[in-house]
Amino acid sequence: MTDQVVDTGGASGAGVSGAAPARARRGRVTGEDVLLGRERELASLHEDIGRTGLDTLAGQTPPRARVLLVAGRPGSGRTALAETFAAALTERYPDGLLRVRLTDPAGAPVPAGEAARSLLADLGEQTPAGAADDLLTEQLRTALATRRVLLLLDDAHDAEQVDELLPDNPACLLLAVATGPLTGLSDVRPCTLGGLERQAAVRLVERYAGPGRAAADPHAAERLAEECRGQPAALVLAAGWLATRPESTVADLLARLEAHRAAVPRPLPEPATDEAGETREEAAQDTAPPRGKTATDLPVDRLLRFSHDQLPSADQRLLRLLHLAPEGLVDAHTASALAGCSVQHAAGRLEHFVRHGLLRPLPGPREAYEVPGCLVPGLRALARDRDRPAELQLARARMLERTVRLLHSCRATSEPLGSPARQRLAGLPTTLRFPGPEAAAEWLDERLPALLAAARLAVAEGDFDTLARRYVAALVRALVAHRGTEAAAPELYGLHRLVLDVARRRGLHREQAAALLNLADLDARTGRTKEALARYRAALDAARAGRDPHAAGRAMESLAGAHQELGDWARAADWYGRALAHRLVRAEDGEAARLYGKLAAVHAYAGRYGDARRNWGSAIAVHKRRGDVAGQARALSELARVQEYAGRPEEALRTCREAVALAERAGDDRLRAALHVRLADTLDRLGDPASARHHRGLAARLLGPGEAAVLRAGA
Repeated sequence: MTDQVVDTGGASGAGVSGAAPARARRGRVTGEDVLLGRERELASLHEDIGRTGLDTLAGQTPPRARVLLVAGRPGSGRTALAETFAAALTERYPDGLLRVRLTDPAGAPVPAGEAARSLLADLGEQTPAGAADDLLTEQLRTALATRRVLLLLDDAHDAEQVDELLPDNPACLLLAVATGPLTGLSDVRPCTLGGLERQAAVRLVERYAGPGRAAADPHAAERLAEECRGQPAALVLAAGWLATRPESTVADLLARLEAHRAAVPRPLPEPATDEAGETREEAAQDTAPPRGKTATDLPVDRLLRFSHDQLPSADQRLLRLLHLAPEGLVDAHTASALAGCSVQHAAGRLEHFVRHGLLRPLPGPREAYEVPGCLVPGLRALARDRDRPAELQLARARMLERTVRLLHSCRATSEPLGSPARQRLAGLPTTLRFPGPEAAAEWLDERLPALLAAARLAVAEGDFDTLARRYVAALVRALVAHRGTEAAAPELYGLHRLVLDVARRRGLHREQAAALLNLADLDARTGRTKEALARYRAALDAARAGRDPHAAGRAMESLAGAHQELGDWARAADWYGRALAHRLVRAEDGEAARLYGKLAAVHAYAGRYGDARRNWGSAIAVHKRRGDVAGQARALSELARVQEYAGRPEEALRTCREAVALAERAGDDRLRAALHVRLADTLDRLGDPASARHHRGLAARLLGPGEAAVLRAGA
């Protein structure tokens, strides 16, 4: 069998929990990483596909997709095995491979709704902003009902999490990767991974360390394989040490490992826990360490600490800080900000870490790296032992501040040339500038999962809320600039919720009102009008507490619009009336004229044509006082419509002609054409078809026959 792909990470790596999608990692499969010694496990998985299930034995059609499980410790190559197996099945599942990670870097399970949103995005399905988890999982099952896909769920936390994403389609296959058995899912037989056999482990060291290194001392190479207990991640770290020291032998490495074991204590890394407080290792009895062994004896943690201690002190510090990188995604800017060094120096250090097997390069036009998930707990433990909390907090703040500057640069590229934003962009260092808007948009798309995760972490910690607010604001502006409000709505919903959390914690009533208004607007656009009403009311209370008249006026108008959407004309008119009084007190004539029109429209919908005519008359008076001829013409046009609804076509005809005259004064040809079409319709109803044809001809001459037909359809 040809060599396949190896995974040196695989554990609690990048994932998304909260408002953003739980995106799958990129670039797992490379030509240099080779899976060795897993032929038996691969064959077992292939056999398991053809194994007759319990439903089939009972004479029933399986109601759901088949579930296969790859179980093993972080660093055992479990994800690579799953990917290799999935790659061999591409022809069986023509609708493609979907994958998502179900555990975030802190070890917490990713909500099923967030995972479903990510998978739906990969399918090209639009998802409503702020939708509940059960709605998103139901949408996913519906989308998969007619497809034949292979679904790879990496680092699954428990059986319930997998069950919520399981397609109701036996033509699909679900491949789960987990630490232990998924108790609760029926008819699932785990393919459990242990250490590599000795020969395969030696070949893996040979491949990473360089040709001839293991062959020069095969006995020492076998001892090294035993020292690493056949764990691929530990073997890669050991081989990385050899690869960066061509003058050293495998026996030298073994001697140094023994000396390091005697000299340096190895504290236990913080275990990830589930909701019941049980560690994930405790929950996975079949993959627990052998009797008499503790987690401090795990070879990955031991080799990581050894590799760390062999580095210069500055490199040690940078390596420890990499566990702070959101989603495990690192580039030169992130490393530079964390360590407080230059971008060029950080880039060189990251390449050095790759040679050591401490980082994994990701494909793409920009150099980016992934911290293997199995190394994150060990790096966190090293930082806890060696760094003061204030130093870690300062590193986080520097990373956020650097990202804020990059987000400002990203947004500025979308501005026109010569604009103030582009002028400020020209003053930034070259390393903070993007070549153009396409490069900036691509960077934003690539980094979005990490950017969203950083926002959530910054808000959750609560130590630097001012910086977190600036960060979220910069990310919102960049998303709107490059994606637009509608396309970015799911991400914006989560970001506005973060702003709301900070505003409530800090008692910032104005920001609380703004966040509530933004969330309510997104609720209203996705049909959750009742939820929007509750948020608009809360926004009004916050605006009044913060003495923010602009937000208060907007909240009252939005409340009216929500009631109008629900067909509650009385409450809609009441709130429009309050918003109108608010604008009149502040002498905002332009807004008052607009609200007179909205109030008149509600009265017209309710059949109160007298109230509607009076409000349109008030709007006309305000436009006249302000000298807004075009606005006066539009208001007269709407007044004519109400008069016609009220059964007064002659009055409507006179009002419409007056509006035409004003539109001619304003020089608004489109408005003139629309008014001529309305005149024609009124004349038809009055029994004057010749005059009606005349006005339609005038509309056609003003705008052309095609656009005039569109106006007639709209009328």
